[in-house]
Formats: sequence, C-alpha cells, structure tokens
Amino acid sequence: MRERIGVAHGRFQPLHLGHLEYLLAAKALCRLLLVGITNPDPSQITQEPAEPRRSAPSSNPCTYYERYVMVERALVRSGVRRAELRVVPFPHSYPERLRYYLPADPLLLLTVYDQWSEVKASRFEALGLRTRVLWRRDQKVTSGSAIRERIARGQPWEHLVPVSTAAVIHEFGIEQRIRELLALVGTAEERP
Repeated sequence: MRERIGVAHGRFQPLHLGHLEYLLAAKALCRLLLVGITNPDPSQITQEPAEPRRSAPSSNPCTYYERYVMVERALVRSGVRRAELRVVPFPHSYPERLRYYLPADPLLLLTVYDQWSEVKASRFEALGLRTRVLWRRDQKVTSGSAIRERIARGQPWEHLVPVSTAAVIHEFGIEQRIRELLALVGTAEERP
C-alpha cells in the first residue's frame, strides 16, 4: 500500500544520479512526493558537528531556485507527473520548523550512508515524525562535493548527473560560480 504523502530531502548541490535513485525510490512508495531542499537560505545554515563542511559557502553554490529546477526537471524527465510532485524548502538545521513546511503526518523517507544521515533520522524521530530508511549503504553513487571538485578542476562530471541537471548547471552559469567559490577556499586539501 502506497503512502499518501512521502517526503524525501537533500541539499542537491548539485542533484546527481545517486539523488535521483533516492527520489525515484521514494516516489515509488507514495502517491504524492514532496522533495525538501535543505539549506534553502544561506543565512539560516547552521554548523553541523557530524558534517562540518556542509555549511561552507563552497559546499552550497546553487540557489534554492536552481536546485528546485534541477529536482523538478530530473523527476519529470524520469516519468514523474508534475501533479504527483511538490518541491519545498526543508530547514533541517531547525527541525522544529519542519511542521511549517510539511503537511500533517507525512512519511519521511531517508537513506543512510554515514553518521550525518543517522543524526538526521534521530532528529526526525525525536520530533515524532514518521520515518522510514529506504536503505543503508557504505558507499554513495557519487557526492556533490566530488562533482563540485571535478567541475573546479575542469574534469569530466556530466556523466555523474542527470542530463537535465547538466543543462541547468550550464544554463545558470553554475560551473563558473563553483570554480570561483572553490578558488577562494584554497588547495584541494582544504576543500569540502
């Protein structure tokens, strides 16, 4: 039996093939999928001890709107009907605020790869939010930081993202922004 509303979330900096796998698996379990975009407002990002680099400007080069477009285009291109999809801000840095962004009693669908994923799951459960872990894995398909690093170094990266994501990155000039942000950070050892 499919849930009425399921919620998947992520930073999507940028949206990559691993994200798309997660979002499509979440959609298969619900009639309406809400995709929550975390860190929607740079002024509202908090430092996370379990994942300290995720709050750095160089780790968040895409705007909320750009990520919204990435998510929507990738899912629609993958066959998800727009009527079965919503994209919303998801301020997980302030989990007590989630009730202002989500409908009553949604099912939060998560994937677990690391300590940070476990921290988020614990936070949601502590708030009384229904959660389900779709899978636990030791290895990710790829990561946003690996893709940003490849972009900054001029290495191939488009094979790691949906075609629609690559188009958004080109359309909005995100490649140049990533290069500039990572150049400010310094050497590769200092980068997220």
